[in-house]
Amino acid sequence: MKFGIIKERKNPPDRRVVFSPEKLQQFKNQFSKATIKVEKSDIRIFSDENYINAGLEVSENMSDCDVLLGVKEVPIDALIPNKKYFFFSHTIKKQPYNRKLLLAILNKNIELYDHETIVRENGMRLIGFGRYAGIVGAYNGFRAIGLKNKSFNLPKAETLYSQKELIEELNTIKLPNLKILLTGNGKVAYGAKEMLDAMHIKEVSVEEYLKKSFEEPVYCLADVLDYNKRKDGQVIDNFDFYNHPENYESNFMRFAEVTDFFIAGHFYGNGAPYLFTREDAKKDNFNIKFVADISCDVDGPVASTIKASTIADPIYGYNPKTESEADYKDDNVIVVMAVDNLPCELPKDASEGFGEMFLENVIPAFFNNDKDGVLARAKMTENGKLTERFSYLQDFVDGK
Repeated sequence: MKFGIIKERKNPPDRRVVFSPEKLQQFKNQFSKATIKVEKSDIRIFSDENYINAGLEVSENMSDCDVLLGVKEVPIDALIPNKKYFFFSHTIKKQPYNRKLLLAILNKNIELYDHETIVRENGMRLIGFGRYAGIVGAYNGFRAIGLKNKSFNLPKAETLYSQKELIEELNTIKLPNLKILLTGNGKVAYGAKEMLDAMHIKEVSVEEYLKKSFEEPVYCLADVLDYNKRKDGQVIDNFDFYNHPENYESNFMRFAEVTDFFIAGHFYGNGAPYLFTREDAKKDNFNIKFVADISCDVDGPVASTIKASTIADPIYGYNPKTESEADYKDDNVIVVMAVDNLPCELPKDASEGFGEMFLENVIPAFFNNDKDGVLARAKMTENGKLTERFSYLQDFVDGK
């Protein structure tokens, strides 16, 4: 079986790649029956020479590959018919801007495996860039604080080479006695937590965070049942919240009253209560001044996220009174960092980490008859049709 690492063609350019040269060498050593080819690229974080020096074939022609591995959406005119493709298609939530892409995939008889659909039997994702979103998102949030307060000036994350360098920069700054709230319990939240811990910021419990004052910066890691409560007063478990979000209401304001800097690293499920609304943000006891919204659900659970920001222009202000965008340097605004493609700012680390997960969790399935069902669960299209698991997309395909 021949695997191809394809060039990223989406704009703005994305320098990430599924496999680093080192990880591809490991792939070859581990699965000797595999043949691997890398498409020429002038934007990738690892150069063509890096792959050639690792003993890998680099070519402009990928038509002889069986399986093609990329990161972002492949432009329709670059899709090769009758191949297996892995990339983030951004179609599984019926995203209207990619309906034509899904139609083209079906018309070209392509087997599509979206990276988001590569999951365990219980639905938990096996691969992703979430950790790196958390790492960069936390860094960018602190950078926004320094720019707003004119107290320190951190370089942009994209100008630094690795997480290690981001941490070194963060450890040069002096923070005021901030209370920092971090939400989530997955890879995104724990990526952000790595940065807070590397800065030696003290972690405190929910109860301490809500009730005590501190003479140093502190942070609290809050899970869904900390900032949501059942309407009937029962306390059950996270799965009850995930399965029956309609039975819950937000209990976030108790955090908003005492928080200076909010890092949103949670996953937001359909039907769950908003953390805080535009009306909440207008209240006199709403204290949050800085938001790093890594989850970046626009016009959703974090009211101040009224748009996604960009790597080029990552920070904006949200004026709670007018419910509109303002200069982040203005008085009485919430400073928002809501970049929706954060891992792009750390392409080397993100690519290395992604390749490690992909080699461990996906590649073996091609050589063990998919004994754990990883490929079967992830396959979205086959023989020009949606697979049964993804048949819910048929009305989307039909334009209904």
